[in-house]
Amino acid sequence: MLNLVLFGPPGAGKGTQSAKIIERYQLIHISTGDLFRKHLSEGTELGKLARKYMDEGNLVPDEVVIGMVDDKISTTTGARGFIFDGFPRTVHQAESLDALLAKKEKTISGMIMLEVPNDELVTRLLKRGETSGRADDQDESKIQNRLNVYNEETLPVADYYQQQGKLAKVHGVGEIDTIFNDLSAQIDKLA
Repeated sequence: MLNLVLFGPPGAGKGTQSAKIIERYQLIHISTGDLFRKHLSEGTELGKLARKYMDEGNLVPDEVVIGMVDDKISTTTGARGFIFDGFPRTVHQAESLDALLAKKEKTISGMIMLEVPNDELVTRLLKRGETSGRADDQDESKIQNRLNVYNEETLPVADYYQQQGKLAKVHGVGEIDTIFNDLSAQIDKLA
């Protein structure tokens, strides 16, 4: 079973590349944003719990997020593997994900990290802001803040997987298909 974490800063191209990876390797996409929307709209117990924290203006605890990930993995049958998108975002979440998978006799096969220079990320996000209407992609100070949060809070997750020998880095600048071929070469080593 192939279980991947696609990783990189905002604007690195994770969304574009994950769609291509999912198609080629027939993986199940696990996006915490999608899981939140599903559980909230269906009114599940996890959704109600998440809603309680959100209504109070608090972040949803990792345990609730892990519960949603567990539910998705447990209710998916016949999967060739999973690609985790936007998760884990902290070392604690990575440790919790590893513990969850270990209970299911599974593991993360590898983390593939898209590396893109900061100035290129800002340019990409501003362009995306022009077409997407996302306010957080239209203000350079907000973009820089998101990149700072990524560097301070999320980037340590890469070190966590590197210590396990599971980190591969791919240069994320160039033609989409060239980057995808480089990603595929790394994934093929894991499969």
